[in-house]
Amino acid sequence: MADRANFVIVRESGEHELYLSRFGAVWLDVDLLAGPEATLAMVEGLRVTDWWLDDVICMGAALIDLGRKVLLLFAWEGPSTELRHRAATLELLREAWAGWEVRWLYDGNAEVRAYLGLDPEFVRDRERTIWPVALLEPDDEDLAHPAPLAAVVTVGSDQCFMVAHVDDHPIGEGAALLNWLAGAPEHGVCRVAADAGVHIDPARRRVGWWTLAATAEAYEMPKRWPGWTVEFWQDRWEEHVRLAGHRFQPPAVEPELAREEVREAVGERRRMTARQAVRLQ
Repeated sequence: MADRANFVIVRESGEHELYLSRFGAVWLDVDLLAGPEATLAMVEGLRVTDWWLDDVICMGAALIDLGRKVLLLFAWEGPSTELRHRAATLELLREAWAGWEVRWLYDGNAEVRAYLGLDPEFVRDRERTIWPVALLEPDDEDLAHPAPLAAVVTVGSDQCFMVAHVDDHPIGEGAALLNWLAGAPEHGVCRVAADAGVHIDPARRRVGWWTLAATAEAYEMPKRWPGWTVEFWQDRWEEHVRLAGHRFQPPAVEPELAREEVREAVGERRRMTARQAVRLQ
């Protein structure tokens, strides 16, 4: 499967160009750490297109507004989507793009179009298949990965569950999520570095959720929880920890180590690019 990404350059005149990369979603955040000049050179080497990727197939995007100095991005993989590296990656991006506003796109390509004054509905796939929640057992081997594709779901202060996060965010199930969790394997305490989460307070009919990637229709989730108060915490997983008490205890983030590991990823990317260039000669 291709990891397709759209890139947009907004010129000082206000006109924009749309580019397509069939594998650009891989290393997207790391590539952007090269800064504005190198990123522009990379994007301008891609094919100009009129193909806007929709909610289903768009795995990453970046918009570079040269006039307003705004960088918008999202990805589905890379250090920016890992709990232990998220803050460090965004910090390093803001340093590499000094003087620019750097902002994450939680609603994917729809937000890119909205920024440009275009209709976000153009990239919506309202008929897409919504995959059911895939519950994970406490001993699932995927949870042993340092950055598993998994979402943590806590209910009150009593229950903790883990679900696979390879397709849709569990928040999209609406209140039916509680039905999915009935009789599901409980995890007691979640100590996994999840990349998404939901906290449900049935007594107060409140739900909060977060993600380190993007979720189609992210800002429309209250419609799927009628009668509930829905809070979107964006990437602030700490809110989940605060409300879930001891049920969600992800590994502690070491800021300096995280920054160093992201820099190592940048070095690996540059070495990989150099090797590819040699093979093409």
